[in-house]
Amino acid sequence: MADYPESLIEELSLKVRKYPRFSNGEIEKFCWMAVHEHKHGVLPSEYDIREIDEELYLQLLQEFKSKN
Repeated sequence: MADYPESLIEELSLKVRKYPRFSNGEIEKFCWMAVHEHKHGVLPSEYDIREIDEELYLQLLQEFKSKN
């Protein structure tokens, strides 16, 4: 598993919390959105199937869940 800089994880974690209608009940969705935006430069559209960096997603999700 890749190890991403803590600064990137913190940046994405803050981004997740700032999304409109953010909720802890949908943390997986919002973490996915942040990683998608990081990789592709835009938020995903409704039927967006572009790949994301799964290792970054999992690390962000783990970090987020450990702090909540």
